[in-house]
Amino acid sequence: MLGRIATVAARLLQGKHKAIYTPFIDTGDHVVVVNASKVKLTGRKEDQKIYRQHSGYEGGLRERSARLVRQRKPERLVEDAVRGMLPKSKLGEAMYRKLKVYAGSDHPHAAQKPARREVA
Repeated sequence: MLGRIATVAARLLQGKHKAIYTPFIDTGDHVVVVNASKVKLTGRKEDQKIYRQHSGYEGGLRERSARLVRQRKPERLVEDAVRGMLPKSKLGEAMYRKLKVYAGSDHPHAAQKPARREVA
């Protein structure tokens, strides 16, 4: 289900669901993903999928399995999946900044009245 959630979020961030979609203009929406801690990974990805982070220094590569990432910061599973689906440019970074991911169901964006979209 991680891939489905990330695909829907990436398409909303890019604005591909709108009639005015243009690849070189940011026409996407702000996206709020809740319950990131309940995202499912199929097969043995929980143990085999590796998340890498480099500090920039020699020997600064840190590798963690998806199970450890879920325990420490479950939002990162969704954030990394969506980031990988966005363009690798300044425009993609601008789109990524409009993504908000929360581990639980509580979020501070209720005043903006976000539309609910179920992903099964």
